[in-house]
Amino acid sequence: MIDLSGKVAVVTGAGQGIGRAIALEMARHGADVAVLDLNLETAARTAEEVRAFGRKAVAVRADVTSAEDVEGAAETAVRQLGGLHVWVNNAGITRDATILKMSEEDFDLVLRVHMRGTFLGMRAAGARMRAQGQGGAIVNISSISGKVGNFGQVNYAGAKAGIVAMTKTAAREFARFGVRVNAIQPGWIETAMTAAVPEDVRAQAVAAIPLGRTGRPEEVARVAVFLASEYASYMTGAVVEVTGGRNM
Repeated sequence: MIDLSGKVAVVTGAGQGIGRAIALEMARHGADVAVLDLNLETAARTAEEVRAFGRKAVAVRADVTSAEDVEGAAETAVRQLGGLHVWVNNAGITRDATILKMSEEDFDLVLRVHMRGTFLGMRAAGARMRAQGQGGAIVNISSISGKVGNFGQVNYAGAKAGIVAMTKTAAREFARFGVRVNAIQPGWIETAMTAAVPEDVRAQAVAAIPLGRTGRPEEVARVAVFLASEYASYMTGAVVEVTGGRNM
């Protein structure tokens, strides 16, 4: 059984959806969790759910595009929870439109949240994991859209593809510190983001999934916990697809 006892995990965008599921799965396997979100109210709710597992938790309001916020969150995790062993870069947004209709502002914002946010998270985590001298694990949440593209998501798909390249680069740089860096590419997962999709579009998406259904946040969370654990001790620079077979 995976045991994360004695580990401290930081999860960004953990107030809802996949991030919340990852925070809870980390706690279920013994980790204390720093819950980061731009919305402190939802972060606090997730932190309470973490404590229900008998684990320590702290809720932190953080804008992942702000170096000050990210560095401060990392320091809070170390100071209040006793270290930093796992960092999950999950925070993300969408601003969908076709290329001909997309504004430069929406293009830039999505790249900023996903790519700058991932960069700042890896930098903050990597520095502290190196200083601790105990290794660590970073898990970046990409998307299958970053592999195959998606209509109306040139910004999102581009950012998620960029996260894969960033993951592989960080894996090479951090290996000497014993810090592993891997990525997950989820497919269609039931979250607030996908709930807003029109039913006809949803039906088409499900029809393209060999397993015949959408995924649950918990199914992504279990992979994140695996990658954070010693069960994945010889994995770094890997990209794991969690798609129900959608893009084989």
